Amino acid sequence: MKKIVVILSESAQEIYSGLGKKNQMIFRSVNNKIEILKEKHVYGQAIRKKLFPKEYKAKYDITNLFRVQLSNFWRMIYTLIASESKEEIIILIIDIINHEEYNKKFGYKKK
Repeated sequence: MKKIVVILSESAQEIYSGLGKKNQMIFRSVNNKIEILKEKHVYGQAIRKKLFPKEYKAKYDITNLFRVQLSNFWRMIYTLIASESKEEIIILIIDIINHEEYNKKFGYKKK
């Protein structure tokens, strides 16, 4: 069985650290979902390629993207990366964002 490694992008790490001080409920929700990802690397909902934010494509050269729902309508966005050794699966958490930021980033409009 392949080892699953979870890492946070620099921006996700900043948000995660801030949550630990400001919003314990979402902080715990992120920790819970990370533990689930360590057991089941495909979790949450796959995001269609046409919805990938240009920012993510340019910065991370992604080919897949997943959304995990957190407490209080927050979202955790991650991608799967193949390791060079092929002996592990790398999960890169790209973003941890609230619902309003998620809608802006993915082009959803208010009704």
